[in-house]
Formats: sequence, structure tokens, C-alpha cells
Amino acid sequence: MAGFHVMAGTEDTMALPTVRSITTSDVIDALGRGLDDFWQKPSHYAFLCIIYPLVGVVLIYWASGANALPLLFPLASGFALLGPFAAIGLYEISRRREQGLDTSWRHAFEVLKSPAIPSIMAVGGMLFIIFVAWLLVAQGLYVRLFGPEAPVSASAFFERVFTTPEGSMLMVLGNGIGLIFALAVLITTSIAFPMLVDRDCGAVAAVLTSIRAAGRNPLPMLLWGIVVAGALIVGSLPLFAGLAVVMPILGHATWHLYRKLVV
Repeated sequence: MAGFHVMAGTEDTMALPTVRSITTSDVIDALGRGLDDFWQKPSHYAFLCIIYPLVGVVLIYWASGANALPLLFPLASGFALLGPFAAIGLYEISRRREQGLDTSWRHAFEVLKSPAIPSIMAVGGMLFIIFVAWLLVAQGLYVRLFGPEAPVSASAFFERVFTTPEGSMLMVLGNGIGLIFALAVLITTSIAFPMLVDRDCGAVAAVLTSIRAAGRNPLPMLLWGIVVAGALIVGSLPLFAGLAVVMPILGHATWHLYRKLVV
């Protein structure tokens, strides 16, 4: 029954909630509410998300060797695929603020005591599989275009990518394939994690609700995806340090977007 509980929720039934129709102005409002949540205690939220820039720096350091250089961009961009799972503590903070409860940073970890944590881990595992699949596809594309030989140096690698026809093809195809992976994550998990923080509904119900929300609101959800992608790019530019601010704002905004979408 434990496995079924992960799939279906506390009542062992897959009850799907009603999904509302929203507009692009609701997306902007959710972003503003997320910014407001962040400004309440920004030092606490920056502390919660300091792991993001730290992990980003570690990824860059790990990929600085010539053999790992082809994975530098896939790692940096693919890291954002795990963002919805890593922000579960922020959803809890926004939930507590909404209910007038204490929003001290330590309460972000109370989500680990949630009865829905097995479902949260199941959807998180799905995201990790998508992340690994993206890395394998990106590596396979590089090998297909340039061969299995590792670049002799960083300068040779960047010269190969930016000055050859194969490099142009790598950027076009790589970004196109990356967009497909990003859309898959957006559609399946845009509100799945905040929904599981809010209610123990089961992993499948949360993912299906996220898919239904995206299907009913294609333009607002596309705008949300563009906002998230743009914010992550801006936050990643100064060696990922900006993610300590960008990720909390997006995390809180995701909670408010969920509230607008799901009854």
C-alpha cells in the first residue's frame, strides 16, 4: 500500500483537483508575490539557496578539465532542470506565510516531515532521470559531430565550437534538444512540487495536474517558462552567484502560480 500511496495519495484514490484558467497577468502577479515573499527576509532565503551558486561553481570546477569540457554547458543548463525539486523548502515558506505562521528559515526543512515526502522524492527521481538523459544526449551529440577524441585544451575546445560548421550545428541542435527537455520539465512539474507540499495527493496526481494546467493555459505557462529561463540565465552569468537571489524569487513565485492554477 505504501507504493500505491505514493501513486494515489492518502485516500488511495487518484482525485484530480479542478484546474483554473489564468492569464498572463496572473503570471506577472505570481512573480510579484514571489518577490514580495523574498523581500520579507531575504537574508534567510539567500542562506537557504546558497547551495545553488556553490553547486554551480563545483560543476564549473569539475568540468574545467579538458575531458569534461564538452559537458560544461549541458551541466550548467541541465542543473536548472533540478530546480523545481530543490525549491521545495521555499514552497513551504510561502505556504506558512500565506497562513500567517512563522516563516523562519528553519521551517523550510519541515517539508521533510511531510507525509507526501515519498511522492516528492518519486517526482524528484523523475527529474533526475531527465537530467541524466539530457547529459547523455548532449554528450552523444558532441561525439557524433566531433568524434570521441577529447579536446586538447580549453582554447581548442572553444575554437572548435565557435568557429566550425560542426560547432554551429552543435549549438543549434543542442539548444533545440535542450528546449525539448526544458518543456518536458515545465509541463510535468511546474506545479507538481508545490501541490505535493500543500496536499498529499500522490506523485501521479501531481504530475497529471501539472500537465492539465499547462494544457489549459498554454500561453501563460509558456510565458512562465520564458521568465524562468531568462531569470536563470541572468542569475547564472556571474558564476552562478545570482542564483542565490533568482532561485528564491522563482521558488516563491511558483507557489503563488500553483495557488492561481489549482482549486
